[in-house]
Amino acid sequence: GVAGGFGHGFAHPIGGLDHVLAMIAAGLFAVRLGGRALVLVPLSFIAMIMVGGAVGMAGSGLPLVEIGIGLSVVVLGLCAASGYRMPVSVAMALAGVFALFHGYAHGAEMPESLSGLEYAAGFVLATSVLLAMGIAIGLAPRKLGEAIGASVPRMVGSGIALAGVVILVGNL
Repeated sequence: GVAGGFGHGFAHPIGGLDHVLAMIAAGLFAVRLGGRALVLVPLSFIAMIMVGGAVGMAGSGLPLVEIGIGLSVVVLGLCAASGYRMPVSVAMALAGVFALFHGYAHGAEMPESLSGLEYAAGFVLATSVLLAMGIAIGLAPRKLGEAIGASVPRMVGSGIALAGVVILVGNL
């Protein structure tokens, strides 16, 4: 039913460490870029996760999904850790490409007995919550002062990237 489809969809991103880390890293990356990126990078991620979910639900193929997901954790973690300044459009495209892999995994793994619309609403909401958590992690330390506030996003991003290497190696 509706609750089952929504609940399964909501649980899918939260139930996978690779999904949780990538989405938190994308939110943190958006904070590190600042300005318009704070809104546009998460929106790009959400839009493309929906596209990927639709492709997965349709049963279309997407090669190297698990490798793409593992790479997303590494690359987005490194972007969050480094604070490298890139154009917002490039950051949106980067986040969007990785979101496509995550969305595909969500869609392809949807149980056939569930409603696709409710399932998609669940994984989009969970994705939004995880992106918001990444944004909160990036914004909260600013209250601690310049020295401490700058190091927290670097440490979190570095930890995410390192976990991504472990995930990626496990998928090879």
